[in-house]
Amino acid sequence: MAATLKQMALIVSAFGVVSFILGVVAENKKPAAGTPVRGGDGVSVTCKYPSDPTVVLGYLSVAFLVASTVAGYLSLFYPYKGKSVPQGVLFKHSTFTLFFNIALFITGLAAAMLLWPTITQQLHITNNVHRDINYECPTAKTGLLGGGAFLSLDSSLLWLIALMLADNAREDFFEEEGDNGEFGKASSDAYDVDVGVKRSA
Repeated sequence: MAATLKQMALIVSAFGVVSFILGVVAENKKPAAGTPVRGGDGVSVTCKYPSDPTVVLGYLSVAFLVASTVAGYLSLFYPYKGKSVPQGVLFKHSTFTLFFNIALFITGLAAAMLLWPTITQQLHITNNVHRDINYECPTAKTGLLGGGAFLSLDSSLLWLIALMLADNAREDFFEEEGDNGEFGKASSDAYDVDVGVKRSA
C-alpha cells in the first residue's frame, strides 16, 4: 500500500511528539542527587540512587527522534502516486534547502542534548563507588533532557515544513513537465498542419 503525504506527515509528527513526551518525563523523573554511603574502609563512598526510569526514557526518546528523522527524510523523496522527483530538483529551491539543513542541525542538537545527560546518568548509576570521602553523588545536569525534548519536537516540525516545501517544489516540477508536453504537442500539430497546407498548395 502506497503512503500518502498526509500519512507520512502524521508519522513524522507522531514520532516527534512521543520523543518530546518521553524526554520531558525523563527530565521530571530524574533524581536531584544520590545518597552517599561511606564504606567500611573510611576512604570510599558508594552512591545509592533511587530507582528511576530516566535512562530508559532518555534512550527511548532518542530512538523516537531517530525514527521521526528517518521518516521525515524519506517523506521528502518518497514517490507519491508513483511519481518521483530527482533530488536535484528539490535542492534547486533555496527555501527547501535552508529548512532541510536547519532540520538536520536541530535534529543533531536534539540528539546530543538527549544523549549527553542519559549517558551521564547511566555512568553515575553504574560507576557508583568513588575513592573520595567528600563525593556528593550528583546526577546528570538538570535541564538538558527537557531542552533536548523540546528540540526533538522542533525537529519534527521542521521536517514537516521541509515536507510542505518539497510538495510545492514537486507540484511546480510536474506542472512544468505538463506544460512542456502540451507545448511540444501543440507545436507538432501546428507543424503538421503547415506541412499539409504547403503540400496541397
